[in-house]
Amino acid sequence: MTTIIPRWEWRVFGAALGAADDAFAALTPGLVQESDELYLLSAAHGSVKVRDGLMDIKLLREVNPDGLELWEPVMKRGFPLRPAEVALVFDALGIVPPALARSAYTFGQFLAELVEPSGVVRAVKIHKRRVPYTLSGCRAEIADVEAGGRGTRTIAIESEDASAVIAAVRRIGLDGYVNTSYPRGLSALIDDEPLRYAAIDVGTNSVKFHVGERDAGGRWRAVLDRAELTRLGENLGEHGEIGTRPLARTAAAIAGMVDEARRNRVRAIAAVGTAGLRIAHNRDDVIATIRARTGITVQVVPGEEEARLAYLAVRAGLGATRSSLVVFDTGGGSTQFTFGQSLRVDEHFSTHAGAVRYTQRFGLADAVTPEVLRDALMAISVDLTRIDGRPPPAALVGMGGAVTNITAVKLGLATYDPDVVQGAVLDRGEIDRQIELYRSRDAEARRAIVGLQPKRADVILAGACIVRTVMEKLGQQTLTVSDRGLRHGLLIDRFGA
Repeated sequence: MTTIIPRWEWRVFGAALGAADDAFAALTPGLVQESDELYLLSAAHGSVKVRDGLMDIKLLREVNPDGLELWEPVMKRGFPLRPAEVALVFDALGIVPPALARSAYTFGQFLAELVEPSGVVRAVKIHKRRVPYTLSGCRAEIADVEAGGRGTRTIAIESEDASAVIAAVRRIGLDGYVNTSYPRGLSALIDDEPLRYAAIDVGTNSVKFHVGERDAGGRWRAVLDRAELTRLGENLGEHGEIGTRPLARTAAAIAGMVDEARRNRVRAIAAVGTAGLRIAHNRDDVIATIRARTGITVQVVPGEEEARLAYLAVRAGLGATRSSLVVFDTGGGSTQFTFGQSLRVDEHFSTHAGAVRYTQRFGLADAVTPEVLRDALMAISVDLTRIDGRPPPAALVGMGGAVTNITAVKLGLATYDPDVVQGAVLDRGEIDRQIELYRSRDAEARRAIVGLQPKRADVILAGACIVRTVMEKLGQQTLTVSDRGLRHGLLIDRFGA
């Protein structure tokens, strides 16, 4: 008698899966298998299919904290099916079986008399081309699937050892993808569900979260977009390490975003870390803690990559210009610059000009004297010497929390509206007005200013000073505001194909 062994399974659907495709290309494939199959789909999402004339049923027994699913085979039997076997099929589909008048059902009778009249079970014909592999001691498979005139690719990894599956998933760089069973993946394919993806930007001062939906033409629509100020870089400059409390706040925020992304049925979640994580001595421990809490691995990107992604977001959000363009993205720990011409990026780099650093160094969370403000501006100018002496660009675009908050204050937005902020124009007169507004008030008084996010009240003066210095050095009287930031560029870069 054959022993039935439940296995932990992980599966993802997608036409192109980047690094995973490259990882499998380096492995030795097994024999290619092709099959025509019939899946029976219902709201219960049990795995019920007919292949090679056999009714094949697997039941989901458990989902572990990493999202792996434990599937147990419970039937693989040829037609005709006896009533008890038919009842098992409908039980797996989560449906009360109809009255069974026959002592046995052929395949045709089963479909015509039981499945089609049910009104709640869909019979979906698919064609598979499967290529097996061995990956980190696990069984793995890449399959090209056609169903209902649509095609997709699926990668599956399975083993009796859940930890081995997780290790294999991480090895090929797909731990941000959501585990999706065959029944759920097929339902999404034949229903032409929109392709949703999430991006998380773990910054020094805030964690930004975006869920986007991509249509067949490659156009993106925002589903969710929000940020939480977690102050990951709190006292980072003093100790060189991220503290326990800032880490706990940040991990909790990311966990909430991951849960929200999954409730919105995203296919994958990409997460990157920026300046705070780049410079923290304990960044590996921080990343491990976040992964243990959320299941997501935060990839720390170099400043140059951060700048490139920001430029990509601007191009997508504001449209490409045919003349010279400078994009800067100022955050809590750094400011990134990208110099380009139309679609071409000529140069991108990161500087250490970050709002949190200057706030802590010069006490800019409180009201300060003009002399202290002058000293802060001088320090910012020194940190931005890399942009000295450059010809003024045809256009300057600013992004990041400081720029968007300054815009919201200018427009008097009691409720932030990204569509109003996107494409707005700021001039140096307005920047100077707001610098004086913040200089003369402490953080508590600033929180009463309409348009200013309360949690950003202590760092807004430093942020405004960075913006002003950039404009002055690049010879610009105005800048265009982009509400689209690193998270939008990350989404386009990772999931735009």
